Amino acid sequence: MEYVYAALLLNAAGKEIDEKGLMEVVKSAGITPDEAQAKAVASSLKGVDIKEVLKNAQSVQVSAPAPQHAAEAPKPKKEEKSEKTEEEAVGGLSGLFG
Repeated sequence: MEYVYAALLLNAAGKEIDEKGLMEVVKSAGITPDEAQAKAVASSLKGVDIKEVLKNAQSVQVSAPAPQHAAEAPKPKKEEKSEKTEEEAVGGLSGLFG
């Protein structure tokens, strides 16, 4: 994560984001730089317009459902009893036997 921050700092300063620059920023923050990580971040950001990415990221709105208050929470439905009387049950069977 510190290499991403270093890349953002280099971009804000108008400097090229390369392996050497990333390692210098990380080292100046008091962290022992890792050449492999610096190389990976530098190569993954090659050709990326960070200002444009940040601009697009800020314009994206995350739409989350509004929390419901306890008073607005849906009430559980009562189970309807569907007991048929004996006459209804027999009446339904009479259609089968004519």
